Amino acid sequence: MIKTNAMRILDKSNIHYKTYSYDSSKTISGVEVAQYLKQNPDYVFKTLVTVAKSKNHYVFLVPVAKELDLKKAAVSAGEKSVEMLKQKDLFNLTGYIHGGCSPLGMKKLFKTVIDISAQQQPVIIFSAGKIGYQIETTVSELQKVISFSLADIVI
Repeated sequence: MIKTNAMRILDKSNIHYKTYSYDSSKTISGVEVAQYLKQNPDYVFKTLVTVAKSKNHYVFLVPVAKELDLKKAAVSAGEKSVEMLKQKDLFNLTGYIHGGCSPLGMKKLFKTVIDISAQQQPVIIFSAGKIGYQIETTVSELQKVISFSLADIVI
């Protein structure tokens, strides 16, 4: 198992976590990742990056089987509206590529919002910052390394 930057951040802060890897040779969806890992899709979250009219960027984590509600996301960020960041802009902004974007270790700290359903899950699983690698931890452990709020942000 390789160590990603996100894993090193967790290690440095003595955060308890588990890792998973999967064959990423085929393009697979978040739901397929959950199935491959034999995990409940309600536990597996995707990391989405948005941009507001104000040009501020926001990070949202939502369950892989759900969709981000852009109106709810904007309200949770204190913006009038947000839209998904163009895929071509993701790497330059975050240092991550599409499909391997983690809420940990981005080039800059962005306001992060996690769907409120996460607080009801025993664990959450999200990208480790490289396609084919996932991190599992609890919401309370994650809060020790990144600042985020919880809100209802899915359709």
